[in-house]
Amino acid sequence: MSLPADFVLPVDKPEGPTSHDVVSMVRRSLVRRRVGHTGTLDPFASGLLLVCVGRATRLAEYLSGLDKTYEAVARLGVRTDTHDRDGDVVGTSDSWRAVTTEALHAALGPLRGEILQEPPVYSAKKVGGEAAHRRVRRGEEVQLATVKVTVHELAVTSLGLPDVFLRVRCSSGTYVRALARDLGEALGVGAHLVSLRRTAIGTFDVGSALPVEALADEARLGAALIDPLEALGHLPTVAADREEAALLAHGRALEGVDQGLEGLVAVAHEGVLLAVAESSDGVLRPRKVFAS
Repeated sequence: MSLPADFVLPVDKPEGPTSHDVVSMVRRSLVRRRVGHTGTLDPFASGLLLVCVGRATRLAEYLSGLDKTYEAVARLGVRTDTHDRDGDVVGTSDSWRAVTTEALHAALGPLRGEILQEPPVYSAKKVGGEAAHRRVRRGEEVQLATVKVTVHELAVTSLGLPDVFLRVRCSSGTYVRALARDLGEALGVGAHLVSLRRTAIGTFDVGSALPVEALADEARLGAALIDPLEALGHLPTVAADREEAALLAHGRALEGVDQGLEGLVAVAHEGVLLAVAESSDGVLRPRKVFAS
């Protein structure tokens, strides 16, 4: 079976390896050098990772900003320095035994919607051009500025105290382990994340993702891969004729485009992604061209 040169591959990352490890697995399995991913998952987390292959690596910036959906388990009564199970315990409390369902739901309320979130210091957030976690591990004091994020859904799916099972749908850049931390602080008992599984990125679901152990199975790989145009399904699509395609392929703008079309669009010619362009005031200006 011959695989296309450019595509997005949804992979179901297991617990343990880093997102970079998964990229390396794909690179070795496909014998392709140009491979990248969107939306890093921590090593202890599992679930959907969108891996971009070939020229599809240039799509990463248009996919990384999509909303994410997770299934998570927060354990009350134990604080860790990383806010997840991989960290060192920095505090414990038995007061979780007194937490009521009413108190739990009241504590979750302020964590929904548009909120200001303090990122974990054990994160890849840059401080002076260097990841914050590297500075912390050297013993440096690190203070990260709060970031505006949106938590569209934060629902309790099951309760088995001290464990709280949650479903989270949030904007890109939201730290679910920070939500667990803040839930524990709101309840006055502390908490950390013991399980995290990403089940969706935008409309892409982990149910259609390829397990890493199936990377060598070309038939399954071919059935799972996503065409670049399909990968940009969240953007409006503009069809270009042959003459328009030739202009865009050379980086030229197109005039006379639908005036109601504003913002980023995917431009296709004969069902193949030609470019990502920005439409404004009836003019289509190419931002990234994928045609040869």
